Amino acid sequence: MNAQPVPVQPVPAQPALRQFFGDRDRDFRLTPELVAELERITGTGIGGFTRRVMATEFRLADLHATIRLALIGGGTDPQEAQALIAAYVAPRPVLDAFALAVAVLDHLMTGEVQSIANSASGSAAERAGEA
Repeated sequence: MNAQPVPVQPVPAQPALRQFFGDRDRDFRLTPELVAELERITGTGIGGFTRRVMATEFRLADLHATIRLALIGGGTDPQEAQALIAAYVAPRPVLDAFALAVAVLDHLMTGEVQSIANSASGSAAERAGEA
């Protein structure tokens, strides 16, 4: 029997996570190359890193790197991504960065988009008014 090869269809790129960040909606995506860079920066595999973040066993630099790389993967220039981290993540409460990093990692792992209750786009007073 002569089996014909089944044509392989390329897997389409996962759509970006789109969130309001800083001053406008932005795309966040961790591509395979950027996942490898995140693994290099954090010194751990993506599975272990994601478990660690979800268990709140993270370093602040882990959250910043996750968001910065996801901005780059979403099409933001690397220098602009770093400036956005400095302007909209670093001065804000840690839980804002945590919420966004979790959304990015969840999107990477599941492909689903979760709503961010605490994001780098709203103030603590605005969130308190939502409750």
